[in-house]
Amino acid sequence: MSDTPFGFGLPPEEPEDGDEGKKKDPQSGGGQGPANPFGFGGLPGAGGFGAPGADNPLAAMFGSLNPNDLGAAFQQLGQMLSYEGGPVNWDMAKQIARQTVAQGTADGVKDASVGPSERTAVQEAVRLADLWLDDATSLPSGAGSAVAWSRAEWVEATLPAWKELVDPVAERVGAAMGDVLPEEMQAMAGPLIGMMRSMGGAMFGSQIGQAVGVLAGEVVGSTDIGLPLGPAGRAALLPVNIEAFGKDLGVTKDEVRLYLALREAAHQRLFAHVPWLRSHLFGAVEGYARGIKVDTAKLEDVVGQFDPQNPEQLQDALQQGMFQPEDTPAQKAALARLETALALVEGWVDAVVHAAAKPRLSSADALRETLRRRRASGGPAEQTFATLIGLELRPRRLRDASRLWASLTDARGVDGRDALWAHPDMLPTASDLDDPDGFVHREQLDFSELDKMLGEAASGGSGEKPNLKKDDPGTDSKDDDTE
Repeated sequence: MSDTPFGFGLPPEEPEDGDEGKKKDPQSGGGQGPANPFGFGGLPGAGGFGAPGADNPLAAMFGSLNPNDLGAAFQQLGQMLSYEGGPVNWDMAKQIARQTVAQGTADGVKDASVGPSERTAVQEAVRLADLWLDDATSLPSGAGSAVAWSRAEWVEATLPAWKELVDPVAERVGAAMGDVLPEEMQAMAGPLIGMMRSMGGAMFGSQIGQAVGVLAGEVVGSTDIGLPLGPAGRAALLPVNIEAFGKDLGVTKDEVRLYLALREAAHQRLFAHVPWLRSHLFGAVEGYARGIKVDTAKLEDVVGQFDPQNPEQLQDALQQGMFQPEDTPAQKAALARLETALALVEGWVDAVVHAAAKPRLSSADALRETLRRRRASGGPAEQTFATLIGLELRPRRLRDASRLWASLTDARGVDGRDALWAHPDMLPTASDLDDPDGFVHREQLDFSELDKMLGEAASGGSGEKPNLKKDDPGTDSKDDDTE
């Protein structure tokens, strides 16, 4: 076998007999077998580490760069190859997200520091929103503080939540990158596998960072996608994005800010006082990741044609959905659970905010419809995440869920509606969204006997088996099986 593994050719050497004609063929990696057993550098004109010009192997890789950019190029390459952390290089993700934010949005709006007057305006809007929401929901305020963020501050504050969301999926992809080589070759290809995983972490970091940076130019708060991305109990709004959002709506800036504050404050109430909800949503993402199946055939094709002089090739593969997982029953179930939960969260917020805003804001209907369309269509950043991790973090059935919550309010009142958040098993399901009237008027189980039994068991007492069925008065339970 070759003494130069992975096709890294020997440096040029003087022929022993001084005959120029007997120099070893540089295309053969020094004449010691194929210089390119893994197909690296097979592109026309790309050469390779053992190709012509190997006197300066970095010249081929960086020759087209401006000398002033070489330092940055070496630094980025060093970060890619030296990374030994988790499946995503989050340091690189943060750096690229900040760079994306600094470039501004496509419409030319740049990020800006938040001034004292804007901070005060946001605090007052959230305070007023909480007062209005007291009449629309039985859940108390969940915002201990209200803050105004720049886009860069949003990136910093939400990266921990993105890490929790993305890592489980990226972990499976990272493992697959080391499994594309035959098992008998993995032991001796250890350094190569390590390099591939490091580059995979960097590529994921690059893509996630870019998507988070783009999303920072779109969001107006910390709960825009239906998930609690910011610190618990902290309602946050982004003044620069609120201004861009309301630019062509024909609605005063104060009304736009107040309506968005209502949505942010409603989300905060829900996540603060439904303690299982956050773990339920994030657990659905993790359950989805456990069932992920990476298309190793496509991955092998990318690895086999990977060119070290063109590291963007792997990044392009990621962006084009190269690692988009296959559909499995486990994934479908987890995805359905996540989509339904997101729809219920957004539908509840939509219904509650509309009830609070409709009597007080003349623009309530117009703002509601604008936000519904915005959430339903998703933006380029959400589409990027859908390509990367196969998840569309937006509710597809927002309107159905909103109608169901509104019907529940009419039938059971605010307290009866909000009581359904006491346990995930009490919430409407995807099929209930198809038949909201059936769910609204369905007889609910009585949990009082179960609570009594659990209390007696905890205190060492004993009780009779609870009857969770609401029996019809005057009906003998013995006759249940008779006509």
